[in-house]
Amino acid sequence: MKDARDVIIRPIVSEKSYNLLEANVYTFEVAKSASKPEIRDAVEAIFDVSVLNVNTLNRDGKRRRNRRTGTWGKRSDVKRAYVTLAEGDSIELFEA
Repeated sequence: MKDARDVIIRPIVSEKSYNLLEANVYTFEVAKSASKPEIRDAVEAIFDVSVLNVNTLNRDGKRRRNRRTGTWGKRSDVKRAYVTLAEGDSIELFEA
């Protein structure tokens, strides 16, 4: 099994992720090779909560143009995990 800190890269801070907090759903950027059971185990190990559901999403990086040279580049691809926690559990990292 991978180390939990290698699976969970960082929390996602966005307007959508803050709206999902009301439904007890937390959003994380995860390693591309991470599976749903690995993500579940990593969140439970790091934050000491119980996970009900894990949904994953692969997002392609945006294609961006360099203004000076006119060449095209690409942002990196990202894998996200939407983690639903059990009733009564929360992660203090997201609390204001």
